[in-house]
Amino acid sequence: MIIGVPKEIKSDEYRVAMLPVGVEELTRRGHKVVIEAGAGMGSGLLDEDYLAAGAELLSSPAEVFAQADMIVKVKEPQKAEWELMRPGQVVFTYFHFAADQELTEAVLASGATAVAYETLADSEGRLPLLTPMSEVAGRMSVQEGAKYLERPQMGRGILLGGVPGVAPAHITVLGGGIVGANAARIAAGFQANVAILDINLDRLRYLDDVMPANVDCLYSDRHTIRKQLQRADLVIGAVLIPGAKAPRLVEEEDLKLMQPGSVIIDVAIDQGGCIATSRPTSHAEPTYMVHDVLHYCVTNMPGAVGRTSTFALCNATLRWVLEIADRGIEEAASKFRPVASAINMHGGKVTNLAVAETFHLEYDSTFAV
Repeated sequence: MIIGVPKEIKSDEYRVAMLPVGVEELTRRGHKVVIEAGAGMGSGLLDEDYLAAGAELLSSPAEVFAQADMIVKVKEPQKAEWELMRPGQVVFTYFHFAADQELTEAVLASGATAVAYETLADSEGRLPLLTPMSEVAGRMSVQEGAKYLERPQMGRGILLGGVPGVAPAHITVLGGGIVGANAARIAAGFQANVAILDINLDRLRYLDDVMPANVDCLYSDRHTIRKQLQRADLVIGAVLIPGAKAPRLVEEEDLKLMQPGSVIIDVAIDQGGCIATSRPTSHAEPTYMVHDVLHYCVTNMPGAVGRTSTFALCNATLRWVLEIADRGIEEAASKFRPVASAINMHGGKVTNLAVAETFHLEYDSTFAV
């Protein structure tokens, strides 16, 4: 099989979808890897590294897409890439279809097989290809929140950990999954007061056992969320329904409960966001104000720490790239349930139930698990 790795073209995206060791593993198995020149530069990986591992360098994304049987990317195909996809071609990347109807329709029309990192689920329902980026985003959310709480950034002018005689910041984390748990742990390390909310009582019991003493684990309902908004200096949106649009937990009217200069970091923005006033932003223009509350809704947060994120992501994806390359997508899906769960589109049909329901499209159960 020919595997293609184009350079990421989303704004301020510095990750690359394959490490040189991945190239070496694929070529040792008899596959061919073509990679766009400069694809690894944002992560500190040189073209020479890929050449030494056995890759062939190409000068344009069009050449990569034209040659490759399988495209391996990081972020969803951008508009300039839509017309490069073709029927039968496997595209393995993050898609987050439920947040973008135009992308959904474009990929469906291309006839390509969309294999989504974010819906690949193991036998225990975990999402091993989403987990590393969720860890990065969760930790970054506190880092970014600390920065934007500073007064020059239009925040309240609050130090997360406070100082003797002055109370620390109060941080509310909506969602106790991978993003939320990582955010809460880092926030607790800053000595802030933290509340993490979830609707899964078993998860809350687990978090209560493992979290530091300055983290309160609370059941999430409308009343609790509104009380937390009144106290919060920083709110981190960290909810996820795999493959589906994120539930909206905070309405626009609720923002009026918050103090002027409070900050919202909506990590759920990749799946549409869990705050009514959230809209996608970029690293170049990351924030905006609504009702005197600063919103940070960057859709590719881990892209800012490209080197860390690239290694974390590729450590998780390489196994599945190898399986699909060795067996082809249909055999890999029949042998490995995680691969089947990752196939969102195939042959011009939607094969992920959550995506189909989001846009009222016909669902094809060929790869149902």
